[in-house]
Amino acid sequence: MSNFPFLSVLTVAPLVGALVVAFLPRRRPELAKQVAFAWSLLVLVLSVVMWVSFNAGGDRFQFRESYKWIPNWGVSFTFAADGIALVMLMLIAVLVPLVILASWHDAESSKRSIPVYFALLLILESTMIGVFAAADVFLFYVFFEVMLVPMYFLIGSYGGHQRQYAAVKFFLYSLVGGLFMLAAVIGLWVVGGKTFDWQALSQVDISTGTERWLFLGFFIAFAIKAPFFPFHTWLPDAGGAAPAGAAALLVGVLDKVGTFGILRYCLPLFPEASKWFAPWALALGVIGIVYAALLAVGQNDLKRLVSYTSIAHFGFIGVGIFAFTTQAGTGAVLYMLNHGLATGLLFLVVGMLISRRGSSLISDFGGAGKLVPVLAGVLFFAGLASLALPGTAPFVSEFLVLIGTFTVNKPVAVIATVGIILAAAYVLWMVQRTTQGTLNPALTQIDGMRRDLNLREKAVVAPLIALIIVLGFYPKPVTDVINPAVQATMDDIGRTDPAPSVGTVQEAAK
Repeated sequence: MSNFPFLSVLTVAPLVGALVVAFLPRRRPELAKQVAFAWSLLVLVLSVVMWVSFNAGGDRFQFRESYKWIPNWGVSFTFAADGIALVMLMLIAVLVPLVILASWHDAESSKRSIPVYFALLLILESTMIGVFAAADVFLFYVFFEVMLVPMYFLIGSYGGHQRQYAAVKFFLYSLVGGLFMLAAVIGLWVVGGKTFDWQALSQVDISTGTERWLFLGFFIAFAIKAPFFPFHTWLPDAGGAAPAGAAALLVGVLDKVGTFGILRYCLPLFPEASKWFAPWALALGVIGIVYAALLAVGQNDLKRLVSYTSIAHFGFIGVGIFAFTTQAGTGAVLYMLNHGLATGLLFLVVGMLISRRGSSLISDFGGAGKLVPVLAGVLFFAGLASLALPGTAPFVSEFLVLIGTFTVNKPVAVIATVGIILAAAYVLWMVQRTTQGTLNPALTQIDGMRRDLNLREKAVVAPLIALIIVLGFYPKPVTDVINPAVQATMDDIGRTDPAPSVGTVQEAAK
């Protein structure tokens, strides 16, 4: 199966599914949901086959495909996946079906087309797969910009309070970042011999001054997308206004394009500039960890609180990337996966709680666990995973980031560790104020608060809980895929150190 065009098929398949779903009759919304869910399962099956076909000990980039697009500009439809991209593609394939299942009734209150809502989710899946699979810089840029469109409409048309403001802010921030990247892409094409092929560009020798300017163009775009402090202000608005399912994809996958772009483009293409800017990037990372955690503690809106926690988590990922050790780098990539699972679960569960109460304000809850004990238990588990409790998947990645950073930069690692303490504060306080304590009498008057998780909702949360627990105790199948790609990236910037021992992490966890 290694010769099968996995990446192009995976990119196109959701787009075809979106066209089918969009043109289904509006009077048959259930059919649109079923077709979208079935199509997303097809993508999941193909992704699993691709994962099995990937040779972790083989070439750095596999499943390579290239088709001519604009020959005069040196642009082609070139796809390839290393271990980092493969992990992100699997995250997309797992999350999208669960998001579709969780969003079964989300579009109904908007009074807009239900088939279009699920078609937008499939279009978003197609563009997300394309951006992680692209091995041509121009193709990556196209997907980077195009994926803004479905998310813009998901927020602006189907979101909640201040959805239009949040959608425009999200779009403008990302568009401005994209303009910086476009300038850098054109500059890279000029100095790189008029080609956009990643492998060819990685061999180009660029002067120091030019390399720093090109790095800055890419980094600003990725820092906004991630987002890193101080480019983060769009995320709480977008995450708070978006439907819960769309928010799970926004924070769980879409934002990872920023950190993925730094690993794929900034470090290998501009190694000297990456090392020159590293102290600044580390400073932004640790500021983001502490600053966002403090803001999360004071939030009264559940979705905005989860959004701020994600900004803090992205600070950890940024620290892991710019520590320039294989341990920290592997931890950062593993964090990208585990954060997608844990925060995706947290956003979906928060969405279930909000839909029952009809409010996202924490002050409107109180003692909800007495009415919906299973939902409250899942919220508690998702919160513990988000704060990286030992035994959950995020703990392994956070531990690798901190231990890998401590070996080269002790002050950064120590300051970052403060974020762990603050995470316990905002997560446990959120859980205590929503599901624990004295029952809010107003909740007993709401019919939705008398319904615990139904079978469909249990089918959504169960796979995520299972993955978080399994990867918390046995992350080896994922780290075996990630390690070679991270080691190659460290080689690109002239830093080499042994790959992390998962056994050491597991022993520390005990």
